[in-house]
Amino acid sequence: MVTVEARATRILQGTPVVPGVVAGPVLRVVDEVSEEAVARYGDGGLADEDAALAAYDASVLEVADGFARKAAAAHGAAAEVLAASAGLTRDKGLRVAVAKALGQGSDVVTAVRAAVEQFVSVFTGMGGLMAERATDLRDIERRLVAHLVGEPEPGVPTPSVPSVLLAADLAPSDTAGLDPALVLAIVTERGGPTSHTAIIARQLGIPCVVGCRGALEVAAGAFVVVDGEGGRVELGVDEQAAADRVEASRVAREALAAWRGPAQTADGTPVKLLANVADGTTAESAAGEPVQGVGLFRTELCFLDRRDEPDAEEQAAIYAEVLRPYADGRHVVVRTLDAGSDKPIAFATHEGEENPALGVRGLRLSFDNPGLMDHQLDGIQLAAESTGTETWVMAPMVATVAEAADFAAKVRPRGLKPGVMVEIPSAALLAYRMLEVVDFLSIGTNDLTQYAMAADRMATDLAHLTDPWQPAVLQLIAITAEAGRNARKPVGVCGEAAADPLLAVCLVGMGVTSLSMAARAVRPVGAQLARVHMETCEHAAEVALAASDPMAARQAVRDLLAEA
Repeated sequence: MVTVEARATRILQGTPVVPGVVAGPVLRVVDEVSEEAVARYGDGGLADEDAALAAYDASVLEVADGFARKAAAAHGAAAEVLAASAGLTRDKGLRVAVAKALGQGSDVVTAVRAAVEQFVSVFTGMGGLMAERATDLRDIERRLVAHLVGEPEPGVPTPSVPSVLLAADLAPSDTAGLDPALVLAIVTERGGPTSHTAIIARQLGIPCVVGCRGALEVAAGAFVVVDGEGGRVELGVDEQAAADRVEASRVAREALAAWRGPAQTADGTPVKLLANVADGTTAESAAGEPVQGVGLFRTELCFLDRRDEPDAEEQAAIYAEVLRPYADGRHVVVRTLDAGSDKPIAFATHEGEENPALGVRGLRLSFDNPGLMDHQLDGIQLAAESTGTETWVMAPMVATVAEAADFAAKVRPRGLKPGVMVEIPSAALLAYRMLEVVDFLSIGTNDLTQYAMAADRMATDLAHLTDPWQPAVLQLIAITAEAGRNARKPVGVCGEAAADPLLAVCLVGMGVTSLSMAARAVRPVGAQLARVHMETCEHAAEVALAASDPMAARQAVRDLLAEA
C-alpha cells in the first residue's frame, strides 16, 4: 500500500477559514487517555456507589475549575466557549446519568463514558448548534477520566518547533490556549466554517482549514503546505518553492496589517468597520484598532456563569465598561441576550427542549418572561446615559415583523436606536418590512447559513453547506442589503463572514454598509476594500451570486480581483 507521504504532490481539500500560506512539519493531536492507565485503575478500589460518585464529583470540580480559570484568562469567543464547557462539566443531568450507571454495577470510568455517550447521542440527534456540544462533551469525558485514573489532562502538546497542528477536531479548551508563535496553522478533518475551532482560529489569526478529508492519513512530522485562503493542504511540495510561497504570503499579510484607514473603497465609498466584543476587556482592546465602533456586543457572555439575574443597576455597570471606550463619538451596537441552544444561562433558558436550536432562544425568551427584556433594556439605558456613548440595541432570533415592532416599541422610549438581527430566513425575506419598524438590520451569517441550508455546522459531510459563500445565503444577504438601500437605513454583517476580506468585497457590493468582526481581522478587511472601486465590488457580488457553489464563487471573485 502506498502511503500519503510516498506519493508525489497531493492536495487535500477542506474549507478555508483563516487566510495565509504556511509550511512546516505536522504535529498530530492524539487526545486520548492511556488505556493502560485505565486498566490499571480498574474500579479504583472504591468501596461502593457513594464513594464512586464522590470520586466523580471531585473530578468534576477539578475539570470545571480548570475551564473556569482558562475562561478568566481568555477573551472574546475563547472565553465564551470555555465558560460554557465549565457549565457543561457541572451539568446535573450528566451527574444523574453517571449515578444511574453506577447503580447498575458499572465502575466509575465506564459510568462516565456511558453517561457522556448518552448525551452525545441526544445532542447529535438535535442537530444544529447543539450537535457542536458533542465535541465539548468528549473533551470533558477525557479530562474527567484522566483525573480519575491519575493521568495528566489530555490536550494539544506544546510544539518543540513551529508546526502545523493536525487533528480530527479540537475542543475549545485546546484551541483557546494555542500559541500563534508555535502553531503555524490548524487543520481538522471535522468541523465547518462556524465551528468553535474556526471562530477561535480567526480570533487568534492562525491560518486554518477545517473539514479536510484525509487529513488524518498524514503522518506526524510530514512536511506540508497549508493554504488557508484556498482551503488546501499540500504534500510533496518542494521545500524551496514552499518557502517562496510562505514569504510572499507573509509580505502580503504584513502589508494588510499595516492598514490604518480610513475605511472606504478606492473611489471613496465609506464602509463602517466595527468590532465584535464580549466584555470590557475586549472592548478596551478593540478601541485601539482602526474601528468606527462596536457592531456586536454579545451581552450573554457576561452572564454564562450566573445563577441569578442581575438587576438593572448591576447590568448597567457591566455594560458601561464596554460603552465607555467609545464615548469619543463612535457607537456601540448592543445585542440583547442571545441565550438558549448552545449558550444556556441558568436564570433565562428553558430546560428539556427537544430541539433547542429551533426552540425558545434569543428574543423568544422574553415572550413568557417580559421582565428579562425590560431589566436588560433599563440597564443598557443607564449605561448609555452614564457614558454618553451613542447606543444602538438589536434583538436576536427575530422571525416576524410584529416581533420587530414590539421590540422597537420598548427600545425607542429609552432613547436608544432599535434594530434586529437577520438570522432567520423569514427576516431576510421580509427585510423591507422590518425596516419600516426598526432603524437598522444586522445580519448574523452563522445562524442565517445554518437555518437557510438546514445543515448542522459540525457535520463534516455538510461543511460545504454551512459555508457563507453558498449562493442561497448570499441571495438572502443581497435581499436584505437591497432593502436597506431602498429604505436608506444601515444594514450590517456581524457574523464570521465579515472577517473574510474576499467576501467583504462582495458584501459591500451588495449594499452592506458595515462589517463587524474580531478586532484582529479589521486591518486585512480594510486594506482589501481600499484596493478596489465600488464598481468592482458590485461586479464581485454579481459573480458570487451567479456561481454554482462556494468554491466556484471564491475563485470567480479571486479571478475578478486579479484582473481589476
